[in-house]
Amino acid sequence: MISTSDFRKGLKLEFKNEPCEIIDFQHVKMGRGGAIVRTKMKSLRTGSILEQTFRSGEKLESPQLEEKKMQYLYMQDGMYYFMDEDTYEQIPLTSDQLGDAKKFLKENMVAVILYYKGAPLSVELPTFVELVVTKTAPAGFKGDTASGGNKPATLETGAVVRVPFHINEGDTIKVDTRTSEYIERVK
Repeated sequence: MISTSDFRKGLKLEFKNEPCEIIDFQHVKMGRGGAIVRTKMKSLRTGSILEQTFRSGEKLESPQLEEKKMQYLYMQDGMYYFMDEDTYEQIPLTSDQLGDAKKFLKENMVAVILYYKGAPLSVELPTFVELVVTKTAPAGFKGDTASGGNKPATLETGAVVRVPFHINEGDTIKVDTRTSEYIERVK
């Protein structure tokens, strides 16, 4: 059981038989009444955002979530195939289950698959991934500096991120998978 006093960003809980993750919350003390907690939650199954108010001290169920490290193998017919590194069992996931993670998914990458009641729910990639720039405007113009500005670059996975002017095709860069932002060039 999870109490409202345990709420924090990223906490996973079960609400109306749906696994949810807390995006934001706020404790509010009412004038004469008891305190309440306003929360904004994201459904882990559908991705929809729910806003809910709870009384302070109210208890909610903890979801039956399980995390498994799995290796991404390949994509075929719109399905993404992952392999359990311990049992070598392969599972297909849909594009919807991957969400934004598919932009940075590379063959042989290890990801964490979140299971809810035995069924795969979503994919969590490593926070940072290293990818090769396959297409970008050439560098070498007057005013190109490391901190001056940025330009779009297409990565080997097809994702497009903004990079500094000094990045060229063929460079390997580190990208934050949570925000889709360029971090640094990898040597």
